[in-house]
Amino acid sequence: MNLEEQIAKIVEANGVSLYDIETATEFDETIFRIYITKEGGISLDQCAEISNELSPFLDVNPPMHGQYRLEVSSPGIERKLTKPKHFKQSIGDKVKVKVAGSQKLKGVLKSADDEGVIIETKEGEKAYKYSELGTVKTYFEF
Repeated sequence: MNLEEQIAKIVEANGVSLYDIETATEFDETIFRIYITKEGGISLDQCAEISNELSPFLDVNPPMHGQYRLEVSSPGIERKLTKPKHFKQSIGDKVKVKVAGSQKLKGVLKSADDEGVIIETKEGEKAYKYSELGTVKTYFEF
């Protein structure tokens, strides 16, 4: 079982799902971020509880060399879509897409499978393989 699977097991034991894991550097500090989701949303108490459970596990099974800060949070209403499961969970959502070759578009995610997606834009539906996509994020209009 790899580290992500072990983290997912701990997260799921708390009644939530692992959305994604990322490592970021901000202001010369390394941050190990764990994003969690649950139908109806995530509370700050749930984030703190899962962080408290993951911290000793990661002390024994460090995710990287050197110092880092653990951060557990919701991916937010506007979230990055990086894995096929993210796209499948976001069908019907509005998305901003950077396509390989620097083209940018906005539309609605109409479908997603293990190979790619269909996005409905003002110009019609367009199919893309995941390898053709750059950054993809959901967005919300207030």
